[in-house]
Amino acid sequence: MGSKTVKNSTGGRIFLNAVIAAVSLFVNGFGVYLTIQANIGAGPWDVLNLGISGTLGILYGTASVAVSYLILAIDVFMKEPIGIAMFIDALVVGKSVDFFNMIHAVPKASCVIAGIPMMITGLIIIAFTQFTYMKASLGCGPRDTLLVGLAKRFRRVPIGTVSICLLSTATLAGWLLGGPVGIGTLICAFCAGPIMQAVFDLVRFDAADVHHQNLKESLGVILH
Repeated sequence: MGSKTVKNSTGGRIFLNAVIAAVSLFVNGFGVYLTIQANIGAGPWDVLNLGISGTLGILYGTASVAVSYLILAIDVFMKEPIGIAMFIDALVVGKSVDFFNMIHAVPKASCVIAGIPMMITGLIIIAFTQFTYMKASLGCGPRDTLLVGLAKRFRRVPIGTVSICLLSTATLAGWLLGGPVGIGTLICAFCAGPIMQAVFDLVRFDAADVHHQNLKESLGVILH
């Protein structure tokens, strides 16, 4: 049986994989937290989340959840496939960052020399947890789904260009709201993809081989 076979064939398997996705995304939030604590400029989407957080006086996680569910609503409007893990992603990652902020898990880096390794460590953690949560086969994140949806609608534009436009828009909006932009923003924008691919190669995982079960399919299995 290949990796394209649907694994979530029972309600029990769906529940187990949903738990695996949730735990993975909680740890993913620690990776995101490290990239922020690196204090050298946040990743594009985090520039936006932090900009909204500072402007409205709300927690980072609250801003992240709001942005994530807004994007999820756009995904639904575009009739892109929606999976259980998308809802978990939209909620857990942001609130995980709030948790690590609350317990002061790691102090902010005091200089660029300390910040860059912290940023890279965060990106490596994010990459490993993307593998474990994607392997659960219950859907990709709202932002990845948005990227794919936009790429489908602008077929003459390479998906890499669509990604750059999307990330640039998020960064600009966040910067205008006061979000932190710096060398770390560039590291996230240009190194996150290669680091993720290196991790996937290390664990011999091909994301394209995963059949993500959509919400309708999952409900059909659970209610059967």
